[in-house]
Amino acid sequence: MKITKSDRRLRIRRGIRKQITGTSERPRLSVYKSNKALYAQIIDDSKGHTLVSANSTEIGSGSTIDSSKQLGQKLAEKAKAAGIDNIVFDRGGYQYHGKVKALAEGAREGGLKF
Repeated sequence: MKITKSDRRLRIRRGIRKQITGTSERPRLSVYKSNKALYAQIIDDSKGHTLVSANSTEIGSGSTIDSSKQLGQKLAEKAKAAGIDNIVFDRGGYQYHGKVKALAEGAREGGLKF
């Protein structure tokens, strides 16, 4: 049986989630990429609540590297308003490259520490 791309990502994602959990002091920034948009949310895993969320369709420029960076900055602004400074980054099984890296850099520029 051939392993598909989505199966491989899911396996990597499970390995990451074994090591990374979000607490109330350091919630988890989770990333999801679809073909049309990029989604990011900050989650407190101890309570099971999403604290802040944003996606690239809110920005309106589609799913490019520039919009990913803007998404990171927008998410950081929302997090700062909610009183969140320190987070744990969960790349969701995607390579830390391109859009995912741009989102992380934008979040760092917005003032989040991870």
